[in-house]
This record gives sequence, structure tokens and C-alpha cells, in this order.
Amino acid sequence: MSFRLRVVGLLVFVAVAATAATAWLTWRQATGAVERTVTASQEETARIAARLREYGYAHGTWDRVSPLVGELARETGQRIRITAQNDALIADSDTLAGRAPRPVSGRPPVLVDPSPRVVLPADGLPFALVKLTATAVHDYRGTLRHTACLTRAGVTPTVRPDELGVPRVENGGGTASCRRPDTGVPPAGDMRAVLTCEREKLIHACLQRVFRERVQQIAPPRLALHLGVRDESPPALAAAPTVGVAAGVAFAVALAALLLSRTVLRPVRALTVATRSLGEGDLARRVPAGGRDEIAELGRAFNRMADSIQAGEERQRRLTGDIAHELRTPLANLRGYVEALQDGYVEATPDLLESLHEEVMLQQRIVDDLQDLALAEAGALTYHRAPVDLRDLLETCRSAHRARAEGAGLALVVEAPVADVPVLVNADADRLRQVVGNLVGNAIRATDRGGSVTLLLVPHGELAIVCVRDTGSGIPADDLPHLFDRFWRADAARGRQTGGSGLGLSIVRQIVRDHGGTVDVESTVGVGTTFTVTLDRI
Repeated sequence: MSFRLRVVGLLVFVAVAATAATAWLTWRQATGAVERTVTASQEETARIAARLREYGYAHGTWDRVSPLVGELARETGQRIRITAQNDALIADSDTLAGRAPRPVSGRPPVLVDPSPRVVLPADGLPFALVKLTATAVHDYRGTLRHTACLTRAGVTPTVRPDELGVPRVENGGGTASCRRPDTGVPPAGDMRAVLTCEREKLIHACLQRVFRERVQQIAPPRLALHLGVRDESPPALAAAPTVGVAAGVAFAVALAALLLSRTVLRPVRALTVATRSLGEGDLARRVPAGGRDEIAELGRAFNRMADSIQAGEERQRRLTGDIAHELRTPLANLRGYVEALQDGYVEATPDLLESLHEEVMLQQRIVDDLQDLALAEAGALTYHRAPVDLRDLLETCRSAHRARAEGAGLALVVEAPVADVPVLVNADADRLRQVVGNLVGNAIRATDRGGSVTLLLVPHGELAIVCVRDTGSGIPADDLPHLFDRFWRADAARGRQTGGSGLGLSIVRQIVRDHGGTVDVESTVGVGTTFTVTLDRI
């Protein structure tokens, strides 16, 4: 996977994880807060209403209820305001706390009815039930007068409901059930029992209404219980879980950034150290380049660059040494002969002067070849390209080297297909003649008397192939890779007069490359050597 994809994937993962964690935490907190708020509000409302109903049930009046309202407000944290049904204020927790009353919330008030619910026996006769109801009304009226008097006097009454549900100011207890004592339900299939039960329910409901109407005038009025404050801010989300998740996400991001920076900076640091070493002259320094991402590709590119620089430096050192080696001996010879002529030890004969002139011309040829090679490798060698017929070029080269070949006892021939269509290439004719001339000259020097040198032209589709073949001694296979190196000679015993400058094949390879072609060599010891130049036809 590429480095860019890894970085993008890591950042997307961190972003998605952070977003998901934040959304999950917010949802959990919001849901939990709403649930807790609703549940707590319902429980608090029920508890406050129950406490107020107990007070009204036990005291028979709402007098002195303010301490209870203040206590409930402190316990629940709610703002409590109770009013009678005629909106007359009974108590307000804000006033009790010494602050200005705040507007009540928009929620509907909770009605608190302290009136007891009379409990009539389920199996009583109608007349008896009516009497019990009247008795309950009378008892409740008396109890309310008693408990209200005690409350106004500052005494907390102790009451209990009797068997009818009417409060009593004396100890003891008892409950009554509206179910039948045996089964609690009418016998199955007993239609009379069912009708009797339905009638008793109607009687009970009627008597309940009578009871309420009779005691309504003396019972404490129903309260309107208002809780909360208008525009009250909702409960805030808990900060600790948010901080915890934020810290976890920040830690994950920091860890991811640390891993990413380590992945990036480690190879970059190695590249920095290797580059600094390369600048200081340590050309053997390389960097590890494992992997398939951009950083690994950068490392491999650096290693290739270092290899190229090291190879160029080695070629330059070798070239300098080769030049010094090639020029030192002939210059020393020339110096020796000149000094001998000056001192009179040697006579300046025509043969000696001709030999010295040939030596000087050889050195001049070496210098010219070096200049051509330097220009070609630097891409500064000038080429005048034009359509060139390779048949004519080979015939020109044969004519130029025929005298030399005949002097060496060799046959120099050209083999080209007979056709009216010329074999044209887009090239510099002078440079191509230089290429073929260098190859022919080497072939003549490498071939013994009685041999032959053949210039062969082979059109091959869109390619034109020129071969220079000799019947010389051949070149060993181990020496073939070095043929195009500077100042390299296949036969170390050959002198400069027979072995050339040692730069001809290097120049040949560079010129052919500049023309977009290739040059190859095949050789068999004792049979001969063939150089093949391949160019594009036009």
C-alpha cells in the first residue's frame, strides 16, 4: 500500500473514531439526562403531592403548611408554589427562602385533594350503606374541626383512618376490603350475584358523591401544586465522561501521529544522514529501501543516484589515471629524444624526425579523441542530421581504407542487397563514417595477412543493420564486456602504433547512442569478431 493511502486511511480512521465516540457519548448523556430528569421529576412530584395530601388529610386545614413546603423545597431542590382553587396563594418556597417569587413554569399544576375516600363494605345492604355514609360524613366533619383546631393551636394531631377511611384522632387501626371475604368475585354463572354486584357499585359511587358534597364545605380545599420555574435551564450534561472520551480521543490521535511520524521520519532521517555522508565524500553510503510506498521509492532513487555518482567518480579517476598512463610514456620518449638532440648525443636524421612526428601525431589523436568523447558524453557534440544512404556510406568507407587494407594484405569488401530503394537513416554522415572507420581500423589491426574484413548492410523492416566482420584472432568472452571501456585493449601486448588510442570504441558507442541506435559485438577466438550497429530507417 502506498504511503499516501496509509496516511489518508489513518487520518480517516481517527476522524471517524473521534466522531463516533463523541456522538455516542453525547447521545448516551443526553438520553440518560432526559430519562433521569423525567423519572426524578415524576418521583419528586408524586412525593411532594403525597406529603401535601398527608398533611391536609391529617390536619384538616392548610394552615401552618409553610414549614412543610420549605422542607420539601430544600429536599428536592424544586421551587414549590401551592394555591387554592380560587388562585389564592397558600405558600411559596421562594418567599419562604427570602427571594422574590419567580414566574411559575408553564407545566399544568398538579391537583392535591386531601379529602378521604370513604371505604364502604362490599356486602352491606343499601340502607346500612346509606347510614354508614351519613355516619362517615358526621365523623369526618367532627374530626376536621378537631384537627383544624389543634393545628391552629400549634399542636400536631395524630390521626389514623378508620374502617371507612375517615380520619380519627385516636390510636388503633383497621382496614376494610371492597371484595367479598370468601372469593372476592361473584360466583361464575350467578346472574343475581352479578346484578347485585353492579347495583352495589352504583350505590357506592352515588354515596361517594354524596359524601364529597357533604364534606366539601369543611374539607381543606384542593391545592394547585406548581413546580419549577419558567424558562428553567435543562440539566447540564456531565463533564467527566466528556473529558474522559476527549482525553481518550486525544491520546489515540497523539499515538497515531507518533506512529505516523516515526514511519515517515525514520527513513527521512536515514536519507538525511546518507546525503550528508555523500556530500562529505562517502560514496559507499546507502539507505535501506524495503517496501513499496513512496518513501521506499525515494530510498531506491537515492541509492541509484549514489551508485551513479560513485560509478562516475570511479570512471573519472580511472580516466585520469588512464590518460596519465597513456601520455606519460610517449612524452617521456619525446623529452628524451629532444634532450639527446640538444646535447648532441643523437643525430637528427630524417627517420628519427619522422618517428618523432608520428609520436606527436599519435598524442594529438589521443587528445582529439578525448575531446570528442567528452563532448559526446556531455551531450555537446554537434550533429548535422540529414537523410544518409548507408550503401553509399559503406562504399565511401571502403574506398577510404582500401589502401591500408591492401598494404596489410587483407581483402576489404562490401556486401549490400541489390535494390533500387536506398537504405536511408536520419543521421550525421561524418559521424557515421567516423563510427564505421573506427570499426574498420580495429578490424584491420586485429586481422593477419591473408584475412578479410567485410562491411555488411542488412535492411530489416524498420531497422537498418550494419555489420563489420573480420577473420582475425577473436576476443575471449571474458574481455567482451570491457571492449567499450576507455583505454582498454584486448591484447595488452599491442603497442600504441598497432593498438590505437584505446578510445575508438567508446566514441563509437556514444555516437551510436546519440543517434538512437545500439552497437553489439560477437567474437570467437580463432574465428573472428563481428560488430553490429543497428539504426532506425526513415
